[in-house]
Amino acid sequence: MSALAPTLQAFFTDWLVRQRCCSLRTVTAYRDTFRLLLGFMRLQTGKEPSALDWDDLDAPTISAFLDHLETDRHNSPRTRNARLAAVRSLFRYASLRHPEHAAVIQRVLAIPQKRCENKVISFLTPVEVGALLDAPDTTRWEGRRDRALMLLAIQTGLRLSELIGLDCGDVSLDTAAHVCCEGKGRKERCVPLTKSTVAVLRAWLRERQGRLDDPLFPTHTGRRLSPDAVERRVAAHAATAGRQTPSLGDKHLTPHVLRHTSAMQLLQAGVDTSVIALWLGHADSRSTQAYLHADLSIKEKALARMAPASVPAGRYHPPDPLIAFLERL
Repeated sequence: MSALAPTLQAFFTDWLVRQRCCSLRTVTAYRDTFRLLLGFMRLQTGKEPSALDWDDLDAPTISAFLDHLETDRHNSPRTRNARLAAVRSLFRYASLRHPEHAAVIQRVLAIPQKRCENKVISFLTPVEVGALLDAPDTTRWEGRRDRALMLLAIQTGLRLSELIGLDCGDVSLDTAAHVCCEGKGRKERCVPLTKSTVAVLRAWLRERQGRLDDPLFPTHTGRRLSPDAVERRVAAHAATAGRQTPSLGDKHLTPHVLRHTSAMQLLQAGVDTSVIALWLGHADSRSTQAYLHADLSIKEKALARMAPASVPAGRYHPPDPLIAFLERL
């Protein structure tokens, strides 16, 4: 076994888990990054992962892996940057343990993040939400599960990882109905539920008949849904709904768009952005400012308050001497 393998194992077991106490989601994201990297290296070099050494992971090879993510796997620049951050974390950990490979490590650490466009947030209109929720075939078990999942996502704004991580015991449908989840940074939060969502979830839990620690939205075998499975189900229902609502065909609908839709519904209802940040579990309320840019109605209201260009500018003159006296006080 080369020097890379034991260092990579210690990076997970000693650094991430024991010293940094990283959350399970962080460990899983890093694990997926190195599974992709080692699989890429196997195809490129023909070496087994346990036989790779640090010199095999030089800067040109890591750059080629990042290009592979964008061109072959069609990952976005943000995903590419997240994978690069995981690689950098490993190489920083290795820099103090393998000084003999300092030159290779420093060149990898110098690979820059890729700048990405800040596009306007995509979200669904009320008509599109109705079409999407009507798309699942509710005569089938999968359709009823998918409808409950999408309705919960749109109403609560939970992240995909939070949705698939829900257990049956995380939902309370009694007085002050709510759902509890563990978000980024292992922060727990509760989100209230509307009456319509409570009715759908009550029917689903009655059919689900799961224990408190069973997944709320399982597969046919009872296992937890994977992120890819949820993305495929949402895309399939979006294609079905797009036949009746053509505007859906112009949108790339993902589970995260459902989260954006929840935020936009709150914003358009007049909810303060600081409350929306708490609702969504944002660590910084500045993250919520992006929804202000996406809401055209706010800009239209600002435009309506502006004086037309045809109105001549001028000062106000009181129509009466007594009024003028009072104005000067």
